[in-house]
Amino acid sequence: MQAQTKTPSAAGEYYLEGVMETASGFKLNPDSSFEFFFSYGAPDREGSGLWKQENGQVIFNSFQKPGQDYSLVQSEKQAGEGFTVKISDANEHLRKMVKAIITKGTTQEQAAADAAGILNFNTALADTITLLFEYCPEKKFVFVVPDTTHNYFEFKLEPSVMDVMFDDFQLQLTSTGFSGAHPLDLTKEFTYKKATPETK
Repeated sequence: MQAQTKTPSAAGEYYLEGVMETASGFKLNPDSSFEFFFSYGAPDREGSGLWKQENGQVIFNSFQKPGQDYSLVQSEKQAGEGFTVKISDANEHLRKMVKAIITKGTTQEQAAADAAGILNFNTALADTITLLFEYCPEKKFVFVVPDTTHNYFEFKLEPSVMDVMFDDFQLQLTSTGFSGAHPLDLTKEFTYKKATPETK
């Protein structure tokens, strides 16, 4: 299609400009695959998929739709007061980065995980559990509680929690690169400069 319309291919490397202490960008390969990276003083995040060029825009989609970033290990009714959520992960630092909100009707309560991945709540019962991972603020996992008599739930962090997912994410082609949002911040306008052989 690109050859038929004589439109120059957008293939190349593009780097985010003007954002302090942040490194991020795209590599668009000639085979229509792409790689994305983001680094900002925390574990690096990456994404990949396919890109296409249409009407002056580049559209990005992940190779596959996002799966669940948490899996339920077990749930049960335990003796005693309150409600407990546990996050299972071998990495203590990652366990501590999880927050949860439990909801019962119109009542909500929030807690943060300790070093053991435990989150304790005063509320005894919940209809839903919402899990938030500090390194991935754009992601939110909402678990509908199937048995509302249970007051203990253990979840496992899946590796996909760090993946950046793309679903028809679009950037506008400019004379020097791209303009548009950032996959992790859709509220602002950013610029991405295309690398030249001299700047790589």
